[in-house]
Amino acid sequence: MRAGWVLGITAALAPACGGGDDDDAPADRCVVPEGGPGFDPDGPMCDRLSSYRLFDDANAQAPADGVVPFELNTPLFSDYADKSRFLFVPPGEAMQWDDVESFAMPVGTIIAKTFWYPHDKRDPAAGRDLIETRILLHRADGWEAAAYVYDDADEEAHLAVAGARVDVAWTHDDGEARTVEFAVPDKNQCKNCHEELDDTVGPLGPKARHMNRAGRADSGIDDQLQHLIDAGALAGAPAPGSWPKAPAFDDPDAGTLEARARAWLDINCAHCHNPRGAARTSGLDLSLAQTEPYEYGVCKGPVAAGMGSGGRPYSIVPGDPDQSILVYRLESTEAEIKMPEVGRSLVHEEGVAVIRAWIAAMKGSCEPQP
Repeated sequence: MRAGWVLGITAALAPACGGGDDDDAPADRCVVPEGGPGFDPDGPMCDRLSSYRLFDDANAQAPADGVVPFELNTPLFSDYADKSRFLFVPPGEAMQWDDVESFAMPVGTIIAKTFWYPHDKRDPAAGRDLIETRILLHRADGWEAAAYVYDDADEEAHLAVAGARVDVAWTHDDGEARTVEFAVPDKNQCKNCHEELDDTVGPLGPKARHMNRAGRADSGIDDQLQHLIDAGALAGAPAPGSWPKAPAFDDPDAGTLEARARAWLDINCAHCHNPRGAARTSGLDLSLAQTEPYEYGVCKGPVAAGMGSGGRPYSIVPGDPDQSILVYRLESTEAEIKMPEVGRSLVHEEGVAVIRAWIAAMKGSCEPQP
């Protein structure tokens, strides 16, 4: 449950932030087309999440007509928060298929991701707390990102330009009580992850390999990509048999240990660690498309020594996760050491276990051969 707040909410929480369709609430400064979801590509961001009309019921996270819920095979880890993802493509428009990168999306597209914690991860009926909804708006001059933080009733969320800190408590899968100070990013921090290519803000999750799966259990969508194609919202797709698919990292039946470990690194790390990403100077390419072991870290020394290496010689040492810089940084919560640098304050124990097992199973040596 939400235990308390350390707020950094924008001044929009003042008079401009009434609730939803309440006739007594002050008008929002944004302009949204009548009759359905959307936004003005040339206007300001809305002060209230409800103004975009993305949900019929925000508390239940029930999407409005035209808003498609979707999931990823392996989601980004965010301090054990659960997430609900939604996509709105303007009527009559379509995303364009890409085998590798995020789909090219028309102006007017909205991507929304709600972060929430169940009171008890073992019992969905025990209730949950909505924390924030992050949105990406595609304007004519590019993408704009922002976060909206929910009120105590989980019925309205307000623009948080300055970010926020939210104290959260829940019961974990193992029955243990856990807490975290959840960090809602400020507007500038959104760029830390979303500038995946050439310092340009854009979507991360809506890629063919991540979305190639069945829909959310309550969505009625059997195949996410086919559903978008049939709805006219995704164009240019090749034959289904050629669609790429990244496995779920935690499902041994979904792929090999290596494939699952690489998929986890791809979604958690490759938005920075790719040849065009913010961490390109490291020379480490953790994208799933990279097939050369040295390029994704096997027997690759760090570009710069220091605390980040922990005295370990290579990013990945075959057969020895304890001597691998990659594991050292994934298991750290120290600001100067941890990877990813932002978006987490806890260690993803299940994800790191897969990375450890993958490295432990690697054959070979980094020692020069005679």
